[in-house]
Amino acid sequence: YAGVMSGIPIYTLSDGLTLPTIALGTYNLRGEAGVASMISGVEAGYRMLDSAFNYENEGALGAAVRRCGVPREELRLVSKLPGRHQRYDEAVYTLEESLMRAGLDYWDMYLIHWPNPKRDLYVIRSVGVCNFLPEHLERVHAETGEYPSVNQIELHPYFQQASALAYHAQIGVLTESWSPLGRKWRIVEDPAIVALASGVGVSPSRLILRWHYQLGTVPLPKS
Repeated sequence: YAGVMSGIPIYTLSDGLTLPTIALGTYNLRGEAGVASMISGVEAGYRMLDSAFNYENEGALGAAVRRCGVPREELRLVSKLPGRHQRYDEAVYTLEESLMRAGLDYWDMYLIHWPNPKRDLYVIRSVGVCNFLPEHLERVHAETGEYPSVNQIELHPYFQQASALAYHAQIGVLTESWSPLGRKWRIVEDPAIVALASGVGVSPSRLILRWHYQLGTVPLPKS
């Protein structure tokens, strides 16, 4: 840990960027309703918003940032490069389009959304990634001398990814958890989780998010 941000502990990544230990996922948050949800998240204390070119909501994120009342420099804003635009020139204009859509001058972190190994274009320098397997991370390291600062993967109590967590810890890559409460499963209704949550007087969702925190990951729950 390296301190706090809006009362939330923060991590320092291998490249020096600081991130809060929890972030707001914005998948399917679009239009005015999406803007309102993101603003509500910021008002509740979130300081990192996770978006993507493929989510088609970078404009909504930018609007939320301008309306939320929190200075831009106090936020950590994230978007992702789609696999179909991994060639250098395409990556440049896609990033530029992302910033134009959001009305921002910069993203705090930009992630490669999928490795797409069959296209063989995923090697990058000093950037985060999503859904990379060990062989993809090792290829990046072999060709650049660096590992990505983060790898965002699906992780929740029904899919605990113990080997990935151990590997990330070994190479100094921070794990972000997408779908931290479970995407297709009603994990919050699991009798064992409900009983544990009741025993400590919190909701099942809070219990699961605390589990992520104690694992040392950054969960990305959606409002």
